[in-house]
Amino acid sequence: MLSVHGRKPAAVVVEPVAKGLLGIGLTPNLTTLIGTFATMTAMVVLIPTGHLVAAAVLSTVFAAFDMVDGTMARLRGGGTAFGATLDASCDRLTDGALFGAIAMWLVYVENAPAVHVAACLAVLVLSQTISYIKARAEAGGLKVIGGLIERPERLILALGGLALEGFGVHNAVVVSIWILLVGSLFTVVQRLVFAARDGGADSKIAPPAGA
Repeated sequence: MLSVHGRKPAAVVVEPVAKGLLGIGLTPNLTTLIGTFATMTAMVVLIPTGHLVAAAVLSTVFAAFDMVDGTMARLRGGGTAFGATLDASCDRLTDGALFGAIAMWLVYVENAPAVHVAACLAVLVLSQTISYIKARAEAGGLKVIGGLIERPERLILALGGLALEGFGVHNAVVVSIWILLVGSLFTVVQRLVFAARDGGADSKIAPPAGA
């Protein structure tokens, strides 16, 4: 939802940052790579070792690069097909790092019941599936716009849970994981329905190479 409705309010902050980064010579693709590396490093180092507040704060700051790189591309006259592919691929990597790191924290620090670890791993898989449905549908000419739990909501709930847990709110991470699990399951079905209801859903497609 926020990916559709949150861009205009965020532009007030994002555009000046994007202009500043372009001014020092950074490219959108390099910004994507820097943000991804920094975010993943913060997640996989800080979360499993129990530094939850620091992980949430740093991950939030670095994840903001996900908005900045796109704005940089637009300010330079528009993004490229490779840039969009790189950005989407890096998003999947950081999502995997986030929930993989949370699963490690649940196992090795929190000694959480197996059901909570399984829920976290399910969220990891569903987060990838939600994004894949949109990408595959659009590759086939279908429109899949929006959804209950998209990447911004996923990050807000997961990082918010980490921050609250770090400040002493017990089970905040577990609660956020279960909310994400239910919301992500709903979103998978929701996006499949969007694709099924598109006017081109029954259009024939070419067989794969070698078929």
